[in-house]
Amino acid sequence: MRNGLKVGGTAERRFRVELAHAIDLEPGAMPPILSTPWLIWFLEHVAREALAPFLEEGENSVGSHVDVDHLAATPVGEAVRCVARVAHIDGRQVSFQLEAFDDHERIARGFHRRHVVRVDRLARRVEVKMRPLP
Repeated sequence: MRNGLKVGGTAERRFRVELAHAIDLEPGAMPPILSTPWLIWFLEHVAREALAPFLEEGENSVGSHVDVDHLAATPVGEAVRCVARVAHIDGRQVSFQLEAFDDHERIARGFHRRHVVRVDRLARRVEVKMRPLP
């Protein structure tokens, strides 16, 4: 990991809630609103984007912990702004404070931890798990 990542550094990502991001229950059971899994997906990706400029060739980051409170419903069609703020750096482990807002209010807050990994090493470990068990 390159030098320069600092506590307090932020990244931001905006998206518009689409029907594909809505809660997937039986038709009519809920209004079409942003689902928690999709909200977490966007929050995790903004944290990835915050780390990306500091990764060296052959590195990437993987999530290892997510703790998000989904505070308010956001209907399909609304814009959402996700923010990841570096809260702590411990070697190759980086922790983020997360927030998301629609045009009316804060809709989420939470915490996320990512680890910077060497892709080749991770690939070797995954390859071992893909082998048939004896």
